[in-house]
Amino acid sequence: MNLSYWERKSWFSNIDFTIIGSGIVGLNCAIELKNNFPQARILVLEKGTLPQGASTKNAGFACFGSISEILSDLKTHSEQEVINLVSDRWKGIQALRSLLGDSSIGFEKHGGHELFLEIDEELYEHCRKNIIEINNLLRPIFKEDAFETAPNQFHFKGIKNEYISQVYEGQINTGEMMKSLLQLALKKGITILNATKVDSYKESGNKVTICANDFEFQTSKLLIATNGFASQLLPEKVSPARAQVLITKPIPNLSIKGTFHLDEGYYYFRNVGNRVLFGGGRNLDFKREETYDFGTTNLVEDKLKELLKTVILPNNEFEIDYSWSGIMGVGQQKKPIIKQLTENVACGVRLGGMGIAIGTTIGKQLASIFK
Repeated sequence: MNLSYWERKSWFSNIDFTIIGSGIVGLNCAIELKNNFPQARILVLEKGTLPQGASTKNAGFACFGSISEILSDLKTHSEQEVINLVSDRWKGIQALRSLLGDSSIGFEKHGGHELFLEIDEELYEHCRKNIIEINNLLRPIFKEDAFETAPNQFHFKGIKNEYISQVYEGQINTGEMMKSLLQLALKKGITILNATKVDSYKESGNKVTICANDFEFQTSKLLIATNGFASQLLPEKVSPARAQVLITKPIPNLSIKGTFHLDEGYYYFRNVGNRVLFGGGRNLDFKREETYDFGTTNLVEDKLKELLKTVILPNNEFEIDYSWSGIMGVGQQKKPIIKQLTENVACGVRLGGMGIAIGTTIGKQLASIFK
């Protein structure tokens, strides 16, 4: 790009903070930096037309972890680490709601319900037996019991007669959330450039040179919030994880309301008005879904359609309207990476599929590195 004098002066001169990624983490980071440094020039770069990774492509779950997921996490994390993970999610949702307001993000609290297929007898009994233990573990966070059994009120088929419900979980309108974040950032005077892919950066003295598309510019500080795409810029242990999602056409008299999980959270669905949004299935082929490529596969889509027909909507006629995918950032540990890499570069990545829950607080923590 052959930048003019006007372009250089108006967009790329005297930049104090540059953030790569305009998702929930990047925008919260920019907003927090503007609060801390009102006079600072802040630039956010986004390679997509819209936030490219998962922030506008997720299922809109305001969740903290199903009981089977928490029990699974206890196999690889200490009790305190699990408490911290759930606490961070709880605090993050409250921070998001406080920042934007429930009406702006379409927040509704209908609970989060874990379903167990009839063939998952062992997992079901394991979770039932541990409800009291997990409630006691998480009581410092929620102050009351977070999990309870509930009858199969929506008449799903092929599952155990009871759900195990997380009573505090809710759902949001992902698109409205991101629009509200973008509007707040713009209102504060933050510059956001889309279709601007950063290829590399190099640090020299007290400046960082950013190579984007076919032009370069300098910034005082660089903050990287690209989550699933982080390893394209950073030597950090972050793997991409594609999440495939589909949504039905409107279904007359749909009674389903709330957020639902199956198979330790690898499948998830919810109502969006009178539609059903259903996603997951990367456990069918972990290696293939460890990709930076967007798109859907017959393997996953066929499984989602099968579960819709046999479990979720066995008594309803439905049609699939369309499908999409997003790219999450995962690793062997669920704790996100928030750290200063060099004197002038920091990152906040690897959100482990919990971007809605922790993205707000991760963005704030990332901004605080250069306070």
